[in-house]
This record gives sequence, structure tokens and C-alpha cells, in this order.
Amino acid sequence: MATKPPTADIDETRVHVARPKKVAVGVPAVLRALQIANEQMGVARSVQTLRQVNQKDGFDCPGCAWPEEDKRHIAEFCENGAKAVAEEATLRRVGPEFFSAHSIDDLRSHDDWWLGQQGRLTHPMILEDGASHYRPVSWSDALQLIADELRRLDDPDEAVFYTSGRTSNEAAFLYQLLVRGIGTNNLPDCSNMCHESSGSALNETIGIGKGTVSIDDIHDADLLIVAGQNPGTNHPRMLSALEKAKQRGATIVAVNPLPEAGLLRFENPQTVRGVAFGGTKLADDFVQIRLGGDQALFQAIGKHLLEAEASGGGVLDHEFIAAHTSGFDEYRQALTDASWREFVAATGLPEKTLRRVGELVRRSTATIVCWAMGLTQHKHSVPTLREIVNVLLLQGNIGRRGAGVCPVRGHSNVQGDRTVGIYEKPSAAFLDALDAEFAFAAPRAHGFDTVQAIRAMRDGRVRFFMGMGGNFVSATPDTRVVEAAMGRVGLTVQVSTKLNRSHVVTGRRAIILPTLGRTDRDKRGGREQKVTVEDSMGAVHASRGRLAPPSEDLLSEVAIVARLCALLFGDGAVLSSSRDQEMSPTQDASGAIRPTPVTSPDLMTERTSAAGAPGPTDAATAAGSAAEAAGSSADEGGVSRSSVAHPPRADWAALEADYALIRAHIERVLPGFDGYEERVDKGRTLHLPNGPRDARRFATPDGRARFTVNPLEYPRIPRGRLLLQTIRSHDQYNTTIYGKDDRYRGIHGGRRVVLVNPKDIVALGFADGEVVDLVSEWRRPDGAFEERRAEEFRVVAYRTPRGNAAAYYPETNVLVPLDSVADVSGTPTSKSVVVRLERRV
Repeated sequence: MATKPPTADIDETRVHVARPKKVAVGVPAVLRALQIANEQMGVARSVQTLRQVNQKDGFDCPGCAWPEEDKRHIAEFCENGAKAVAEEATLRRVGPEFFSAHSIDDLRSHDDWWLGQQGRLTHPMILEDGASHYRPVSWSDALQLIADELRRLDDPDEAVFYTSGRTSNEAAFLYQLLVRGIGTNNLPDCSNMCHESSGSALNETIGIGKGTVSIDDIHDADLLIVAGQNPGTNHPRMLSALEKAKQRGATIVAVNPLPEAGLLRFENPQTVRGVAFGGTKLADDFVQIRLGGDQALFQAIGKHLLEAEASGGGVLDHEFIAAHTSGFDEYRQALTDASWREFVAATGLPEKTLRRVGELVRRSTATIVCWAMGLTQHKHSVPTLREIVNVLLLQGNIGRRGAGVCPVRGHSNVQGDRTVGIYEKPSAAFLDALDAEFAFAAPRAHGFDTVQAIRAMRDGRVRFFMGMGGNFVSATPDTRVVEAAMGRVGLTVQVSTKLNRSHVVTGRRAIILPTLGRTDRDKRGGREQKVTVEDSMGAVHASRGRLAPPSEDLLSEVAIVARLCALLFGDGAVLSSSRDQEMSPTQDASGAIRPTPVTSPDLMTERTSAAGAPGPTDAATAAGSAAEAAGSSADEGGVSRSSVAHPPRADWAALEADYALIRAHIERVLPGFDGYEERVDKGRTLHLPNGPRDARRFATPDGRARFTVNPLEYPRIPRGRLLLQTIRSHDQYNTTIYGKDDRYRGIHGGRRVVLVNPKDIVALGFADGEVVDLVSEWRRPDGAFEERRAEEFRVVAYRTPRGNAAAYYPETNVLVPLDSVADVSGTPTSKSVVVRLERRV
């Protein structure tokens, strides 16, 4: 049983490069998962913990958001899920004695891997202005200090509240209520940096910011296009679903600049075929596209389908187009005028390859397009994703079994957080419901997204920052700007399970609030509590931690937020009213206080139509969630306003003691959650309504899915430069570094590498294995030229398209300009950074 943490940082001088793998998972993945689990938890604890992952009576994996089937395997986790669980359920501890031994300067000198390897945080800590060390602080003092700081703000918009996708629905709902109770919508979250482009494009075109497929649709698809995505590393359980689709006859096309082992061949360790007989070949076609060429690819597919229809007919679903869409004639004319030569230039693919993929789409009876960050983090990401919708609409592949859009979320509850209100641009419908439920007036002006929040901190307009999970400093672009911006904030607060960079790059004062993780038993109000999460496909289910917490002093995220609400808004026993429904507190048989309806004249008639589907007033839910669609006409940058005169009213102590009360509030605020408690009890799943999928109902202004016309955009790479994408290694989950290797890509013992086409290495005058600096070049909209530098990266010859390169984040986030963002969505352009290689002297 290993309980002593490592003390060494990653030694980049020992990096070793081998041949990339052509197969994913298999026995090596099992052995690696067990190795890390044993190192962090020991054998007995590993068995106890891993058998509960993603089980109906267990806890949701803190890793990816890929859904589970109704029938669960006894080992319902992947290699990287096991790593995530082991990191959280580790026996290593970071208590007051650790902070006494390590000054803040010492901690800043260590890398992200070392910080994360130290173990679970156990006590609240405070770093005073000018102090050299964190010191312990009581929970009551820490929370009172935070409340006092918030009261001293001159304007609520001087506070920023960040959220990562790990936060449960219950904690996230209370968190957004806290923030809006203070009087601001400054709720940036990790969605702003990953799938914001997806939400922007999908809301505009089909009226929902989420995907339209279920796990069964994946199994039943005739054609699956997996674009800009590496499931073998980022969500390996997806490979099992792709394997099942393949066994049912599906064709799979992988579209990516890098060949990824997980989409080439999958050795399923849960089957005899996977262990002993070479597994399953997944991708029938690997389309090695240039970075940023995906919009051109899907325009080419659309043009091929239109040309095939014109020559022989029988390709388009004319009935669907006429009944359910608008804008088709304009779209058809735009693609008629489009140039195959331009498509070839943008994608780096010959016309015959583009037509080959188009022909696969033409012959398909049911097509799904899956994507992730490879498509969402470019300047033209939103037009790219609109083009995916265009292609699917041509053949009626929305609202059909085995067909639809599938943005694959990368974090366990990032979609659920957005559903329950973590959004800086909430809809008017959501805010109206929130006001009625909690008897207050939530602010209407839009708040800061992630990039806007950094700009405001940089400019000295933010005095308070709170992060609910995540690692803001390492996750965000333009690292040096972010670090300097954080230093200008008066107080930074991090609610965390483990140590990370955001605890050592702080405001003038800093507080660490340690919290329970997914694996930890959460006992409040004399009973064990459960929380709920939403997966990538709109299914909500319960999660119950089973392990003894690392410290008896730990509070859950729900408890932390509830206590702050009590300090800020008062802890009276007056419960909120819900539209026409007044609530009065009663006690159930267990003694817990529960809201009880007094009157409810036409509430359910107003909010729900037959069979529990959203009624006519539920446009926001039909759009994916009440918080998903932008509804305010105020400036997005936020406007000055005074604190809320009448704060939200609830029995905060009761909410802390019984999370079912929070779910009752969610049920009354958000249509689609009817019967919430009953539907997630005993391992059941609540499937949220999805208009396009369920009834080909589109919550757009005209009630129709929209064909759009998008002028072709793609990156132009200056001579002597490369276009860099930031990527994860296989021993990594977001900013959490599990180890030193990227097994599938053949990189071992280090992370500071840049993958470059061998011909580009020679043409640029360098050698494979040479150590260089990466210098990004960016011209601002005002014409100013900027450079950023990341030092000491080893050049690795790799099979990338000419002119393209790749390197790991967060090490290369320093190269991504803060103001280089996607049009419409504002997502940082981490997949299209112009760089030059510079020889070190």
C-alpha cells in the first residue's frame, strides 16, 4: 500500500520516443490502470472502489461524460476512468503540516504533475497578503471572511464565480442561486473553453444546445463520422459503443489531423475477442485532414449530395426538408457556387477523397456525426458546426433512430451544470422561474464568460474570484496574462479536492476550501446523501460516494454553498414559492424538513403537456435547458448594478441537510425534471426532453431547423511557420497529469515535445530530437503584432499533415492569445495557433 507521495517533478531530459501504437486498450490498459490504482489506493481499496464506478448503486466516474447502458458491466470503467478514481480516492493527504513545510514560492516551483500527486486536501487554508505560507483556518472563519469580502464589493460584477464540470447538479444549482442572489451573472465555466461553439451552432440551427442522440442511436447508426476527437484517450468507453455499432454493420470514418490508435483498432479487455483475437478494426476510413479544414470537408459532402440529387435523385429527404426546415434554397445556391479546388486547398485532401466520404454519406440510411475539441477551438468553429447540421438536414438525419448530432462532452457533469443554470447569459424564461421559486429578482444583464473574466481581472475590474472545482490558471489560455491577472484580485477562493496550479498562483489573499469528491461518502442530516449528474446524452442519474472522507472536517460542495447563502441572505425558515404554488415547511417521517405544496392551481398544466413532454411555454427546456438559450438584451460584458434588494429566500440549513429539497427546487424551476426524485431513485435514469430527437420539434424563432450559409474559412499558414494544436497525452485528463507517458503516441518519460511532419522538420532546417523554443505569432484586430514563447520542446517526427504540429497543454497554453477566440462563441482558438520553431542559443 503506497501512501508516500512522489517528490520529483517530471524529468524532461529522459523523454524517450518509440513507434506510435496502432491499437488501443487491451491488456496493457488494464495493467496500467491497476498499477496506478495500487500506487494511489492499495489493492484492497482499489477493489472496493473500482467495483462501484458507474454502477447504479455507486458513484459516477469523475472523468468523462460518456453515458452508460442500462445493463452495466461489472467493470464499468476505462483505463483513464480508473486513473481519475485513483487520484481522488488516493490515500495521500495534504494537510496543515504539508503547507507548513512548503512555502508558496516552493510550491510554485513544482510542475502540475507533482502538485497533483501530493494527495487530497484535508483542512481549510488561508494565504494572507504578503505571507510566505498558507496557514490553517476554521470553516466558520473562512466562510465569514468570504461573505464579508462579498459584502464589501462596490458592485456585484466585481466578483467572478467559475465552475468546472465535476460539480453536481445540486451544488451547481445552489451555486448559481448564490451568484445571482449577490446580483451578478458572472458565471464563467469550462464549457466556455470547450463546447461553447457547439452550443452556439446547435441552438441557432436546431434550437437545442445539446446532442440529439442516445447511446442506442450510436449502436444503430449506419454511418458514424468521428471528427476532431480522440476517444481512445479522452473517453475510452466510447470505443465499446463504436465496437457494438461496427458489429451491427456500421461504417466508421475517422476525421483527424493525427492518426489516433483508439479509432484504428480496439482490443476490448472485457471480451475474448479483444484479449485473444486482435480486437476490432473500427475506422473503415481515416481522413487525415489539415487543422481547421473541417468546414470545407462538410461543405464538400453537402455539395456531393446536392450534385448526386441533381443527377439521379433519391438522395435528399424532400419531405423532411419541406416540413421541418428553412433556408434550403439559399444553402443549395451557395454550394452550387462553391469550388472543389477551394475545398482541396482547405482540407489538404484530394477531391476523390472528399467525394469518397460524400458517397459514404449518400449511401447511409442513418448518419451520426460525433465531434469534440478538434472542431470547437478554431476561429471559425461555429460555421464549421453549422455545416455539420446542414449535411444531416439534407437526408433527414435529425430525429431519426441511429442518426443525429453528437457533441461528446469531456467532463462528467459539464452538461448538467449548464442545464441547471451555470451560464453567464441565462434565458429570461429561466430567470423568471428562478425569481418565482425564490421570491427575488435575479439580474438580467449578461455576465462574463471565461475570456471576458480574465480580461476584467487583467484590467483590475475584479476584486473577488471563486472557483468551484477545476484548475482555472492551468485550463485557460495565455498563461502569463492569466497569472498576472489573478495577482490583481483581492481574494481568490478555490473549492477543491486536490492541490493544483490555481492554489499557488493566487490573488493577494487566497483561501482553499477542501471538499468531498465523487468517491466520498456524504452524510448530512443524519443520512447518506446522493447527488445527480447529466451525461453527454441528456440522461440524469444519481451518484453516491462510498468511501470514508479523507478528513472528518470536509464539507460537501452543497454544504459550502448553502452556508455561504445563509451568511449572505439569512437562514430563516421561510421557503420559496413557485409561481402559483406556495410552499410551507413540513417534516417527513425521518424528521427532515421538506417543502409541501399548499396550492397548485394550473401549475402542471402550464408547464407540462401530455406524457411529460415540454409544453408550449417550455421553449427554453426544448432548447436544451432553461439556462442554455441567451435571453437578455443587455451588454454581454456586464453592466454596473447595485446589489439585489431582496435576496433569494430559502431554508439554507434544510437544503444542506437534505439534497432532495434542492432537487425539488430544480423540478419546479426546470421543466423536464418532473418526478425528479422518484425517477433517479434506485438507479433509475431521468431522460431529459429533447425536442429535435423526440418529436422533430425545433425551438428556433420559426419552429424549423435552419439551413445556414457560411462563407468558407480556413487557416492560412505563413511561410516558415506551423499551425499548432494543443492536445492531451494519454496520461492526462484535462489539466490533471496522471503520469509521464503518452503510450499510444509513443512518447515516454516527458511532456515537452512538439509533433511535426518529418518533411517540415527538414524544410525548416531542424532535426528530429532537437530541442527548440515554440514562439506563437498573432496579429491583433487593431494590427498590433504579438509573440508568446514556450521554451525547451523536443522536436518529434510524427505523422501529421504538412504545416501542422501538436503539443500538450497546459504547457502550451502560454502560446494561445487571450483575445484570439472563436467568432460567436468566444472559445479560445487552442487548435489553430501559428508558431515558429526557434533554435535555442
